[in-house]
Amino acid sequence: MTDQPPPPPPPPGGYPPPPPSSGGYAPPPPGPAIRALPTQDYTPWFTRVLAFLIDYLPYAVIVGIGWVILMSTEEEECLADVTRYGIDEICAVGYSSTGVTVFWLSLLVGLAYLVWNYGYRQGTTGSSIGKSVLKFKVLSEETGRPIGFGASVVRQLAHLVDTIVFCIGYLFPLWDAKRQTLADKIMSTVCLPAQDRPE
Repeated sequence: MTDQPPPPPPPPGGYPPPPPSSGGYAPPPPGPAIRALPTQDYTPWFTRVLAFLIDYLPYAVIVGIGWVILMSTEEEECLADVTRYGIDEICAVGYSSTGVTVFWLSLLVGLAYLVWNYGYRQGTTGSSIGKSVLKFKVLSEETGRPIGFGASVVRQLAHLVDTIVFCIGYLFPLWDAKRQTLADKIMSTVCLPAQDRPE
C-alpha cells in the first residue's frame, strides 16, 4: 500500500470551491483604485473652469463668424401702400437667405466640433482640447480609464443637472472631497492629472 498525500483542507466556511467559469479563465482583475485619493490629488475647480473656456473658444469663434455674416447681410424691404389719401411706405429689416444659411451651417459645424471634442476625443483619450492643454483627464472611478465615446456624450448631457440646480452643481468641486460635479457623481467619473494615467 502506497502512501498518498492527505486531501486538501476544505475552504473556509465549509463550502466547495466555485466551479471554473464557462470561458475557462479567471475574470480580469479590478481596475486601479482611484475612489479614495486625497482631495489634493484631484483636479482643482479653477483648472476645470479654464479648460471649459478653452474648449468653448473654438465653438464661440465658429458660431460668432456665422452670426457676424448673418448680421452683415441684413436686407431692408419696403412696400408701398397706396390709398386714396396718399402713399405710405412700410419698411422692414430681414435677414438674407445667404446669411441665414451660413448661420445655420455655423451652428451645425459648432455642434460637430463639440461632439468630436467632448465625445470622441475626451471619450477615447480622457482629455478634451482644454483638458489636454491643462494636463488632466476625465476617468472612470471603476476602471481608471477613459469612459468611451457614448458615456462621454452622456456625461456632457448630465451637466444639465448641474445647470438645473441654479448652476450649483458646477460649484461642487469647491467643497467635494473628490472635486466632482453632479454630472461626475452621476457618471462615476473623476478628473485627475494626466501624468502617469492610462490612455
